Amino acid sequence: MRPFRRKGDELLARLEPAEARILALLLDQLEQLLTADAEDVAGDPVLDRLLPAGHRSDPELAADYRDLTEASLRTGKADDLATVRAGLPLDGGTVRLDPEEAGAWLRTSNDLRLALGTRLDIQEDTEPPEDLASEEGQQLAVYYWLTGLQGSLVDALAAGRAGRR
Repeated sequence: MRPFRRKGDELLARLEPAEARILALLLDQLEQLLTADAEDVAGDPVLDRLLPAGHRSDPELAADYRDLTEASLRTGKADDLATVRAGLPLDGGTVRLDPEEAGAWLRTSNDLRLALGTRLDIQEDTEPPEDLASEEGQQLAVYYWLTGLQGSLVDALAAGRAGRR
């Protein structure tokens, strides 16, 4: 991956074909989770992180909050997923984003990291993998790759804001 950088009003990055395929797969998995029947994913800790309870100590208040916000949260996440898919070169290549698209990429990459981090039980002291032979090592590597992708996008956006002062 060539990290995001600013070029005028665009943010550019380059993804290798394997990186683009991995990102597409993660997007598919996130979409499946977000569109699954409620009974099929009830109690899923990833969904609980993506659609958090509004109040932990009061179940009734939490249910009211969920009733008020869940549909719009799901719609926003679906819109962001569609934006990321539209800008993702499936065979690898250059990603070109305007500031609005960059926001969708930030939110979606955060959702992907939350999902992976929850599944892998990422803690503050979790280290990048030394051995990529195991499935968990590969998943950790993807988590840290997503972290780098998101970080480079944040840096590119911040550089643009600093240049506008």
